[in-house]
Amino acid sequence: MREKLPSLVAMVLLLILVAGTWWAADYTQRSLEVDPPRRFTHEPDSWAQNFILVRTDEQGRALNRLEGKHMLHYPDDDSYEITSARAVSNQADSPIIIATSNTAIMDQDGSRITLIGDAHAQRLPDAERKPLDVRSEVLVILPDEDVVHTEEPALVVNGNSTMRGKGMRYNNTTRQLEVFSASDVKISGQDRQERQSSSNP
Repeated sequence: MREKLPSLVAMVLLLILVAGTWWAADYTQRSLEVDPPRRFTHEPDSWAQNFILVRTDEQGRALNRLEGKHMLHYPDDDSYEITSARAVSNQADSPIIIATSNTAIMDQDGSRITLIGDAHAQRLPDAERKPLDVRSEVLVILPDEDVVHTEEPALVVNGNSTMRGKGMRYNNTTRQLEVFSASDVKISGQDRQERQSSSNP
């Protein structure tokens, strides 16, 4: 019996050691998250300087261009903040639109660009139309729809005519301009005559 006692003590100690190790491992797994969920905060995770983004069609023709001095990407809402922004829309069969602002936010997978601070959008003139200028503190560009709109006060200069109002929407595909809550509208007689002459055969 005395000869078996050391072996028995060793076996009991080994069982205690195994049980203690198992308990410690189980306690650790229950106390700590092995793979905690990713934390999203509105902090930039990447940046670029003096960048140019170009979106093309299937034939490789540039449709939209966005450039700026500095860009920050925010992972929580997958948005981009751009300083000294300049956006160019060059959709097929539509006049070119160039828009600038102090700051811009691009989000919704690039389908919305919000121009903030001294926002200015200009439809370049063509053979049929004079330039169209829109100025506001905030302008929203929808590149996929080729639309510029705002809910803020805006000044619209269309040829020799000027319109002031709160809210506007311009569809570059249909060339339709809407100014909401217009407070000051000055339609040039020259523009009216040009429209009538162009509509006559």
